[in-house]
Amino acid sequence: MPAKNVTRRKFVADSGLLVSGLMAMGLPVWRDQFAPSDKIRLGLIGSGNRGCGLASLLKPMPGVELIACCDIQPTQTKNALQYAAKGAKAYTDYRQLLQDKNIDAVIIATPLFLHYQMAIDSLAAGKHIYMEKSVSYDIPQAVSLAKKVKESKLVFQVGYQYRYYSLYHKIREAIKQNWLGKITHFECQYNRNSNWRNPVSDPKLERVINWRMYREYCGGPLSELCAHEIDMVNYLLDGHPVKAVGLGGINYWKDGRDTFDHVRTVYEYPEGVKAGFTSVLSNAFNGYNIKIFGDKATIEIQREQAFIYAESTENKKGIVDGVTGATIEATTQGKAVEIPFKKPGEEDVEPTTFAMRDFFECIRQSREPISNVINAGESSIAIHLGNMAMDKETVQYWKPEYSIR
Repeated sequence: MPAKNVTRRKFVADSGLLVSGLMAMGLPVWRDQFAPSDKIRLGLIGSGNRGCGLASLLKPMPGVELIACCDIQPTQTKNALQYAAKGAKAYTDYRQLLQDKNIDAVIIATPLFLHYQMAIDSLAAGKHIYMEKSVSYDIPQAVSLAKKVKESKLVFQVGYQYRYYSLYHKIREAIKQNWLGKITHFECQYNRNSNWRNPVSDPKLERVINWRMYREYCGGPLSELCAHEIDMVNYLLDGHPVKAVGLGGINYWKDGRDTFDHVRTVYEYPEGVKAGFTSVLSNAFNGYNIKIFGDKATIEIQREQAFIYAESTENKKGIVDGVTGATIEATTQGKAVEIPFKKPGEEDVEPTTFAMRDFFECIRQSREPISNVINAGESSIAIHLGNMAMDKETVQYWKPEYSIR
């Protein structure tokens, strides 16, 4: 799609974001180990809704300080600065932010197509990185970035916050303890009744502000919504898909967009396990939902709770809690029993808080995050397989050259 690529390059150049060659800057001195009393100083790249949301979570956290914010729209930078330290700097060009040797780490919360180059430049500048999902605009970028991160020895974390949420830890434990028996398939959906459109004061900013509606900037519902569920299935199965099929289209929001307003993909994992992912933008019924089907029971995961449904069997019993050994009578198939998952004294906070705390601990302890460039890269590759399957209406296979472990 040459015309679209030209448009994207023009946008990058006009925004002051195009990087030509190696950056002419010195690498800042960063420490392998932070003393507990040291503050980790942060720069925020991308001050839109998600960036401001992350900044608001940072403000009450001890031991960290937001000292710079960047966005191509100054009004958004101003919004983010309210959560920053006194005297924090504002930038419209992220390359200038990266030259600040006082910054230890950056948070990248920009549109998907900018992730790769910004990550590469941040690594070159010696900054630790927390980057929003998904990792890359295409598969070669995912493979390349994994290599660059390994070479850098810097902390690189991706915003798949559900990997830090005890709800999913409990579900993974349930699977390992065979509560469900033999798992055959997953059904996942992430639906919204929304056109994704934001108000635009200047027509020239249409594609910048409403970037999710255009393929030159993102991967549509699969990368912007289903990404979390794809990552969770990978997490729960300890692997990645081997092939994908799918269909998608624009059948509701006929407003000039070229990303699909509905998608339906099916992935096959090792041992024949199938996982279906659906997202529609014209109906929000049940919103976010994951169902895991086994021959002993089914688990349904909602936003903040999960239920187990025992299968009716000859002895009328289904395993509910593999830890305590408790069972439930399955006199009728489909009776829901809520799964307790919170540990005693566990805070009731948004999972992103746990993710960001771990990011800072990884910097202090020089260790790899739970959501790292490998598992996030594999989730990104899976997203691209699904989009290619829908575009070409053919089976797409995980190729040996996609290996990043």
